[in-house]
Amino acid sequence: MKKPNVLWICTDQQRLDTLGCYGNPYVNTPSVNALAENGVKFNLAYSQSPVCTPSRAAFLTGRYPRTTRCRQNGQMIPADEVLVSRIFRDNGYNCGLSGKLHLAPAEPTVCKTTERRIDDGYDVFYWSHHPSFFDNSPYTHNWANNEYQLWLQENGCTYTHSMYKDSKFVEVGMEEKWHQTTWCVNKAVQFIEANGIFGNPWFFSVNMFDPHHPFDPPAAYLERYLDIVDELPLPNYVEGELENKPIFQQREHKNGGYNQNKTIRYENMADQDHRLMKAAYWAMIDLIDKQTGRLIETLKRTGQLENTIIIYMSDHGELLGDHGMYWKGPHFYDCSVKVPLIISWEGKIQKNIESNALVELIDIAPTLLELAGIPVYGGMQGKSLANLLYGEGNKDQHREDVMSEYLNAMATHKEPAAYSTMLRDGQYKLVCHHGESCGELYDMAKDPDETNNLWTVKEYESIRNKMIMRLCDRIAFSCDPLPVREGGF
Repeated sequence: MKKPNVLWICTDQQRLDTLGCYGNPYVNTPSVNALAENGVKFNLAYSQSPVCTPSRAAFLTGRYPRTTRCRQNGQMIPADEVLVSRIFRDNGYNCGLSGKLHLAPAEPTVCKTTERRIDDGYDVFYWSHHPSFFDNSPYTHNWANNEYQLWLQENGCTYTHSMYKDSKFVEVGMEEKWHQTTWCVNKAVQFIEANGIFGNPWFFSVNMFDPHHPFDPPAAYLERYLDIVDELPLPNYVEGELENKPIFQQREHKNGGYNQNKTIRYENMADQDHRLMKAAYWAMIDLIDKQTGRLIETLKRTGQLENTIIIYMSDHGELLGDHGMYWKGPHFYDCSVKVPLIISWEGKIQKNIESNALVELIDIAPTLLELAGIPVYGGMQGKSLANLLYGEGNKDQHREDVMSEYLNAMATHKEPAAYSTMLRDGQYKLVCHHGESCGELYDMAKDPDETNNLWTVKEYESIRNKMIMRLCDRIAFSCDPLPVREGGF
């Protein structure tokens, strides 16, 4: 049997409701829609953290954030963790990456070059964590080993972005030809073409930075929305809903964003500001889709489509003004932790299937190994989706519940620091904020917008207690399966 290739497209901070195939009538996403039509689309796929590094460490290893010991942004993943890319490399695959990895400190003021790496299996490594980091950083335009910056330099370009007209919150960035998303796909196209010539089995991660903030799409993509901007829906926020919700949410609603720099204080934003932010965010999605189409076209042109497993997903979501906040933090609303997940393999797995099974992103790694006929690593905690993809069993059943963690994941959350865990089953979502006298409980069937916190409602007390016990059991029964001990002492 010929080994299948793997094309793993991972966006950064993309909500599930940003794609046409998930019901968004405004965006222009024909390429990802086509992937969904040719594969399996998951409606209830949950990230193991609402923050980049712990999430990425989790889905690349198939292990929970507390298990990988990589639970914070700016933390180095331990050297003994085994990434699925390394397993593929050890089984004869040529492995490559373009864009982010983010399993170690990545700020230019900290790492100064590329982020430090463990034996991750990527022999081809086109690294660009951020198109151009902070405007006040001395490394903004000469960040050593930022491959995207070097490419711009080779072509006589300088990275630029600027505020859009008189907006205080929306920016425009590089035109499509010079955009970081385009560059990431350029490198993937070159890799796919080269390996197609030589017939090597390959595994490639396309990790563009978009649609992460700042929301700075090419002007041409943003302008498509200007004629309809007044029609765009406002954020999902009910005045006063945060009064019985955790201090972290009240603080970020008041101060603005997880870095609390008051740049996006909700109360200071007019309806038009919110709509323009949404337009800019969706414009970035449209660009990603356009470039995803180039990847699919390359696979067709080189005769590799039928032998390539394609994944489209994101590491976590984006608040985008919902619940009176932007960006991310210790928040487990669906907009933050429920992400798009589409798996396609032409002629090999089911097509045009919509699954309502509860899925965790750590399930991806063992799934890929099983599809490729490679033994699943014993340390993985994910549960393979292969049977579901092949149409064996109920397409809407996989897990009884899903778990997500925020364990002091960002240094900007202080006094108090946030240690929180989420458990979501078929009807309810529970969030425990450890060390604090607060929590969250939502009836997802009656309140899918997660507006009404039932944590202190007497009629839901028994449900809350049962969910807490389930979460306790889940934490205990999902302890690290390593080391695997054979026999006695």
